[in-house]
Amino acid sequence: MLSLLTPVLLERVHPFGELPLAAKVSVVVLLIISLGAHEAAHAWVALKRGDTTGRDLGRITLNPIPHIDPVMSILIPGLLIASGSQFLFGGAKPVPVNFYNLRSPFRDMALVALAGPLSNFLIALLLFPIFHGLQKSGAYDEKLLLEILRWTIYWNLLLSAFNLLPIPPLDGSRVMAWILPRPLRAPYQALEPFGLFLVFGLLFLVPQISHFVFATIDAMQHTIEWIGTLGGAW
Repeated sequence: MLSLLTPVLLERVHPFGELPLAAKVSVVVLLIISLGAHEAAHAWVALKRGDTTGRDLGRITLNPIPHIDPVMSILIPGLLIASGSQFLFGGAKPVPVNFYNLRSPFRDMALVALAGPLSNFLIALLLFPIFHGLQKSGAYDEKLLLEILRWTIYWNLLLSAFNLLPIPPLDGSRVMAWILPRPLRAPYQALEPFGLFLVFGLLFLVPQISHFVFATIDAMQHTIEWIGTLGGAW
């Protein structure tokens, strides 16, 4: 049952609970792979909608190396983990998309954007039966692997939910730009250079945003549980 994840998903303080350093590094490595899948999904959908930029740069690959940003993917998360920080931040190298190559630019950009969060949800969906099966069978006595899987699932769901926020430059903002009336699009997109300040400022100043993120995670959990019930997986 997905309730097995509840203690972790309700955690709001430390990004890895009480995992030892080696396990934290393992989760970060898996997250880098997940971020690579996220960016590859953007590039693949962009190709299907008419833009070859991501493909031409070799970004349609699950190999995480082309997607790694040395600072955002390695240096900053590494320093935060080594310092015992209760805050984790990082990211992959964004896939460039040529807006004007897309067949229906605003709609297709929204589809390209949604592909990233969907990929993280699918990773969680694929990992959960492994986590559940190992825990249910009792054949695997070492709990550390289960905790690594648990936290990897958690972070993929969090990445998916967080990126759906309609705050530039997060993926949800591309969907919002498509939905907004034409006169409001340009002023809304003009916020993007201040995006990181907006994201963190709003997260700290508007607690309802964090509540939305965790409510979205809960909805994703229930969806995975429903899918598993239909398939008889758990």
